[in-house]
Amino acid sequence: MSARDDASGSDGSRSDAELFARLRTMWTSTDPEPASLVDRMIAAIATDSLSQEYALLTLVETPLAAVRGDAEALTLQFTDGTTSILLHITTAANGTRRIDGWVDAPGGEIELEQHGRARLTRPTDTGRFAFDDVRPGLSRVRLTPDASDAGGLVTPLFEL
Repeated sequence: MSARDDASGSDGSRSDAELFARLRTMWTSTDPEPASLVDRMIAAIATDSLSQEYALLTLVETPLAAVRGDAEALTLQFTDGTTSILLHITTAANGTRRIDGWVDAPGGEIELEQHGRARLTRPTDTGRFAFDDVRPGLSRVRLTPDASDAGGLVTPLFEL
């Protein structure tokens, strides 16, 4: 006798939908869904990467007003807990920026994304890299490790 024959009764008239409805009723009364489950799941999904982005951006020795203010130099540190990127940004006389950076991960490639374009460089053995003549605007830095390494680091967008 199969499970379906056993559950269908003598005339075999119970459908799968009826059986699933009975199972749902049994589980709803035995182990009901918490009332706030749907709201908590929506909030968890909506904020999933939010805490990571807040943790990535740390201002170093720079007042918060300098992020969008008229400061001549800005220092930013981004980290994901295992890899860190430190950026020192200065403004040139012509209004462009120079980015001097350091990364604590060996090898890899550094990509500066800005205005829909990307510029690439490789850090030195000590982790130093630089970008000259960078236009002001929203920017993102991406560390792509060598093929033998796993991981990488992508900063949230920041304003130069």
